Amino acid sequence: MPPSRFAVPAEVPGLAARRIAADILDGVLHKHRTLDEQLDGAGAHPGLKSLADRDRALMRRLVATILRRLGTLGHLLSRLLNRGVPTDAPRAQSALLIGAAQILWMDVPDHAAVDLSVRLVQSDRRAAKYAGLVNAVLRRCAREGQPLIDEVKAQTLDIPPWLLARWIAAYGETTAREMAIAIGHEPSLDITVKSDASQWATRLHGETLPTGTVRTLLQGSVTMLPGFTEGQWWVQDAAAALPARLFGDLNGKSIVDLCAAPGGKTAQLAQGGARVTAVDRSAPRMTRLRDNLSRLSLQANDVVADGAEWPGGDGTFDGVLVDAPCTSTGTIRRHPDVAWLRQETDIAALSALQLRLLKKAVALLRPGGTLVYCTCSLEPEEGEQAVAALLATESAVRRAPVDAGEVAGLAEIVTADGDLRTLPCHLPHDDPRLGGLDGFYAARLVKS
Repeated sequence: MPPSRFAVPAEVPGLAARRIAADILDGVLHKHRTLDEQLDGAGAHPGLKSLADRDRALMRRLVATILRRLGTLGHLLSRLLNRGVPTDAPRAQSALLIGAAQILWMDVPDHAAVDLSVRLVQSDRRAAKYAGLVNAVLRRCAREGQPLIDEVKAQTLDIPPWLLARWIAAYGETTAREMAIAIGHEPSLDITVKSDASQWATRLHGETLPTGTVRTLLQGSVTMLPGFTEGQWWVQDAAAALPARLFGDLNGKSIVDLCAAPGGKTAQLAQGGARVTAVDRSAPRMTRLRDNLSRLSLQANDVVADGAEWPGGDGTFDGVLVDAPCTSTGTIRRHPDVAWLRQETDIAALSALQLRLLKKAVALLRPGGTLVYCTCSLEPEEGEQAVAALLATESAVRRAPVDAGEVAGLAEIVTADGDLRTLPCHLPHDDPRLGGLDGFYAARLVKS
């Protein structure tokens, strides 16, 4: 019997990375699995272990690019396909997305992008019949794709319509569009250093932001960068590094980090000299927190418990940090899967949890103690409205407004009420990859 014309040699360079990318895309778009759970930990894709570092980096960038540009890719393919994307073969859809993303936004020769996508569908029983279609569409994409994208450059196709409508309502149309544009750029790597930010900026070929965060465009495995193994720094978006600063002088204070894992803010508190109790309901995530603190040679008392129910130490802590679970819409520039996994209906349930955590935090504080509440959400219900609801029901707390001087003079991120509100379009830069912040909200409250 002659060999099948669809047989694919296993040694074709780059095919394994694209096959895993297709699997992970399918996990996000059809099985509602997050990128994090598919890339790390017990649920990680088994094929990742056999990928070389270079192929793993390519796969990650490919998946992130597709999810960041998913609306634009959908528009493009609808123009190039007379009958739409095949619905009976997910691998054909993935192959089209993977090929088009490489042709339009990645440094991959067009012929290689087309060939590897064709091989991808040939290796799948259900998708093999679409090999000719994938070949023809991607060749058209190489010829006609850029003009078709230029037609819609001013539109915000890559943000789900429900989310864009909310941002326009909350921040105005101009700012919402600036946020969408900022989210479309691949972000830099932000790190919080223990000391001497300028030295680490030099060693990591980056720059120091006004807030003290070091920002670099270095690619590849973080664990291989200078200073990681020695515990001199940790990865943390510049916006995420701001809330812990709102406690002021931490030396000797007892602080509970109520939703602590994976531990970036816990590390900040401990580095500042606080006696930290780190609470998180997830045992696997708490293991990761312990590992991070161990690498950094920092200490915290860690507790696996539901922060809203934890019985420990009511009325005794100098400070409580509540980095509450949320829709995470402020992190889409770094976690583009969030845009396509979250629904508007998620907000109400998370808002209820956030209020429970806030009330618990008030109970944990001693009189005169400080509560810092933050979320990585751009939705007002999870930020400004959550604090307003607490203040309306808890007479024992009052807002302690933040001064721009506490956040490196960045007056644009301080609201009229004295809270922090960072947006993806803040901190602009001539190189868009070196600009931007995660969307964060933070408020400081004091117990009377």
